Amino acid sequence: MDKQVFYAKLSKFFYRATFKPGLYKYKFLRRFDRPAIALRKRFMPHDALICLPKQGTIEIGESVKKQDIVLPLEVVDHFIEKANYLAVMNFCICRDSNECRDYPRNLGCLFMGEAARGIHPDLCRQVTREEAREHVRTCRAHGLIQVVGRAWFDCVWLDIRPHDRLFTVCNCCPCCCITLATPYLHPEVTDWLHRLPGLNVLVGDDCIGCGACVRACVYSGVKLEGDRAVITEECRGCGRCVEACPRKALSISIDRDSARQAIDFLEPRVDVS
Repeated sequence: MDKQVFYAKLSKFFYRATFKPGLYKYKFLRRFDRPAIALRKRFMPHDALICLPKQGTIEIGESVKKQDIVLPLEVVDHFIEKANYLAVMNFCICRDSNECRDYPRNLGCLFMGEAARGIHPDLCRQVTREEAREHVRTCRAHGLIQVVGRAWFDCVWLDIRPHDRLFTVCNCCPCCCITLATPYLHPEVTDWLHRLPGLNVLVGDDCIGCGACVRACVYSGVKLEGDRAVITEECRGCGRCVEACPRKALSISIDRDSARQAIDFLEPRVDVS
């Protein structure tokens, strides 16, 4: 068996053993905080991922037309246009490992950049720019959220390099994604996961504190204070709380230059050309 295929199978095994039973929630793992922080500082000092909100949950400045509400996807499109190589995984390692029944397991990550050339052909397929865009659109249509940027772990489980030449577009569901562990890990380990610059989650007067938003949030980004929802610093701006609110009391707004800010933040960290 090829080493890369073996690494992929091994990664699936560890994911299934850790995430499916929810072991990442157990407090005993806190004893590993110190080595995890050291690992982050040594191998991932420049890693950063940005969560892009769900389509249809955001509002942009008044001067922007309604059809431009897909503005956050300009971040993905920018890197697709620059990338010298694009590959789509044949499976999502998180959903496939977790045997997901709610979202398609075959909608895997989109990888861009020179390092993506090293992915074993049994695991992925090379795509054109338009095929890459269509893959992202399909993922959005299925309710998946893009988390994009530089992630050392992807180079590890795929056994590829260099680290700074791989751009990840992860298509995340709310039940299987590895980012579900974020609320249970030390903040210095999870500070690589960012909210889109210029994005704000707003709680309107119609909020009655029903808790639907709290249950929908996978990042512990919403809490209840009395009979009202409050957005916390842990919010990554995915928009699932907005979608879940039965009274439409929550909304997301983003600045017109949010996409440009995100691109300027990510470009120095990873080269896809």
